[in-house]
Amino acid sequence: MSNMRCPGLPADWINAWLAAVGATVLAPRLRLHWTDGRTPFAVLSAEDSDPLEVLTEAWPTSKCLTELPLYEKWGTIVPMGRRVTIDTFVGRVREARGHPDAWTLSSTMTDLHVDKNGEVAHAPLDPSGPGTVKWLHHRLLRALELVESPGQHIAKSLEGTPRRMKFNGLGFDLSRLGSQADDTAKYVDPAIEVLAFFGLALLPVRGRGWDERLSGRRHPAVQRGWRKVSDVGKGRRFAWPAWSMPLDPPGVDALLDIWRPERKVEWARVGVHAAWHTVTYTARDRNDMTRGFGSVRM
Repeated sequence: MSNMRCPGLPADWINAWLAAVGATVLAPRLRLHWTDGRTPFAVLSAEDSDPLEVLTEAWPTSKCLTELPLYEKWGTIVPMGRRVTIDTFVGRVREARGHPDAWTLSSTMTDLHVDKNGEVAHAPLDPSGPGTVKWLHHRLLRALELVESPGQHIAKSLEGTPRRMKFNGLGFDLSRLGSQADDTAKYVDPAIEVLAFFGLALLPVRGRGWDERLSGRRHPAVQRGWRKVSDVGKGRRFAWPAWSMPLDPPGVDALLDIWRPERKVEWARVGVHAAWHTVTYTARDRNDMTRGFGSVRM
């Protein structure tokens, strides 16, 4: 088994955690675990192969991304933007049924919560973006464009010496924000953004079967991993673990099923040695549409 230590993917950074999981989704031959210590970081491994080469070979092309069911003009059906009506979503899901990347729909939206305008709910990890790139897939395509030499760029990202570029990214990363006292530009590592998107494959979103047009009540959609954290106040936080055994995507999926953040005495039984939950960016005023998540160790 060939191991690659990735100090550029610290577990306390939500984008890095998603990116590490996303690497195994893109390249299922990879296995993922985390170092121990104060700030664990990812270790990618592969049987009889260089993990970096495996990941580089699996790197998507722009054509691959336009074949994802989440793409605006995918297939022969109605184009889909940021605001998605229930009819558009149902049609898209029917068309994508059985598609290996149907998760790009189920991990970003759900028709189990419909708002008063007849639009489906978006996942917490599907935030609206600025200007003309409000929907997630547009930002993903832009991130891919910024990775000009995948092998070199990925290597630097994983070792922790990337070239951050002026771009809003997917909108998860709080560290992309500069000074909030002025209009400082946002900077991200586009390779991490691409990988983080694929990490969403294991985080489906669901609702409670509410239609605001009929009930008038609002029960926000819930994405896997988002839960109420004791002693943190109201609202839900996304909680994620670091584990010690090399896992492929089905293994990570199973771990997320059995791991209970609130039962720390049981973490060791499932190989978890550290965990974090999100801290959400606080808007400066009602016109501030910035989104982002930091982390607190549990």
